Amino acid sequence: MKFSRNLLLLACLGAACMQARADDVFDFEVLRFQAKMLAAKPFVQSPVSVPEPLLKLNYDQYRDIRFKPSESLWRRERLPFELQFFHPGFTFDRPVHIHTLQGKSAEPVPFSSSLFDYGINRVPSVPSTTGFAGLRILYALNKPGDELGSFLGASYFRFLCQRAIYGLSARGLALNTGEQGGEEFPVFREFWVERPSPDSKTLNVYALLDGPSVAGAYRFQITPGADTVIQIHEVLYCRRNPAVLGVAPLTSMFWHGKNTNQSFDDFRPEVHDSDGLMMFTGAEEWLWRPLSNPNATRVASFSDQNPKGFGLIQRERRFENYQDLEADYHMRPSAWVEPVGLWGGGSVRLVELHAPDESYDNITAFWVPESLPAAGEPIELTYKLHWFLDQIHPPAGYVVATRHGRTATQESDLERFFIDFDGSYLGKQGPDPQIEPVVTVGPGATLANSTIQKNPFNGTWRVAFAIRPDGTGKPVELRCYLRKQPHALTETWSYLWQP
Repeated sequence: MKFSRNLLLLACLGAACMQARADDVFDFEVLRFQAKMLAAKPFVQSPVSVPEPLLKLNYDQYRDIRFKPSESLWRRERLPFELQFFHPGFTFDRPVHIHTLQGKSAEPVPFSSSLFDYGINRVPSVPSTTGFAGLRILYALNKPGDELGSFLGASYFRFLCQRAIYGLSARGLALNTGEQGGEEFPVFREFWVERPSPDSKTLNVYALLDGPSVAGAYRFQITPGADTVIQIHEVLYCRRNPAVLGVAPLTSMFWHGKNTNQSFDDFRPEVHDSDGLMMFTGAEEWLWRPLSNPNATRVASFSDQNPKGFGLIQRERRFENYQDLEADYHMRPSAWVEPVGLWGGGSVRLVELHAPDESYDNITAFWVPESLPAAGEPIELTYKLHWFLDQIHPPAGYVVATRHGRTATQESDLERFFIDFDGSYLGKQGPDPQIEPVVTVGPGATLANSTIQKNPFNGTWRVAFAIRPDGTGKPVELRCYLRKQPHALTETWSYLWQP
């Protein structure tokens, strides 16, 4: 199961929905009722409604169709947020319908070819009722006219904080991700965007989701800044309960990093949009799971009760560790899911796929509820989704590097791991015999030795330990943190070593 990054956001668009009249009354309760009624009926995939010549455009031809900046919605009114739209075509064969809201009055945004510059393309006329592929939101994030975020393809969306460039994505829902039978991609089939006031700091977007298994109502309250925060409220109705219902899914790319001990014939030391899964459990334990690029699909579940947060994090922020003047991986945002209210029991699930290169989104993380209500009963929850560079991290020490390998000349049967910890408290401490590593080795290996050392060159603390595999070939779960009795000084490093 592989996802091409070039196609991931450009695939699986769903059916276009009912078009609203200008006098339609709309609010979230109306949207919720629409989702409930939709789920009470069998799923119907709408026919392809885009002229065939547009569907035959290749990637470069499609990218040559650009929205005219002067036509941005609300630009003439000088409102703080503006909207632009993506043209249907290429893989976008089933457009979405977009409406604006003023009070409770909804008005459709008609498609018009006058909104676009077609470059060298010659395309047929498109009816005004066709709809768009998606929408883009502009805001003066760093300077006027900056792109803040977009909704494009299936239920995918991605946003920026100040100083960041695009990296990982989020989704409305993940269904059966990592399962043997294949993944289902529900789609946002219709959007409503609330007209902002001249002094608005937040933009409200509503969306109707639909797919073979689930229909749902979504409200996005988007507040941009150094930490761009989207408060998401969703109500889901299942036509049938999926094997895995993934809430608040994040999707990213990890090709290689410090913990990769194989050569990819690449000049850059690291290539990834995210380098770890960070979790803050209901028991108030911080966990760090370095990401990997496995040879085969790998799924890990972290059981929890009322989680306080989880996210895919780009922790390495130094350009020198990427050496890429075009991709700027050191400026890719992290994304953090902060539940609002109690989510009950369940697990954070991490799915890692093999990526042959950096064009594949091969990492997905999401929350899986322990149980679901009967099909047709609502699943309702709220969370804040943060897009940031460095604002969220454990209050104590944290992992800054993971490395592992073998020594050819001494005890070559041992697998060696080196974990570097940093943090404000640790950085101020000199060598201290009371600071000790706590290393746990699961079935499949035993701990051979461990040491801890203050790094005199950069102030971090390095734990070095070695394990002796038992020869069964079982994957081995490893954990490590620093302690100064009776206190834990760091988050817990969690790792799955595959012989």
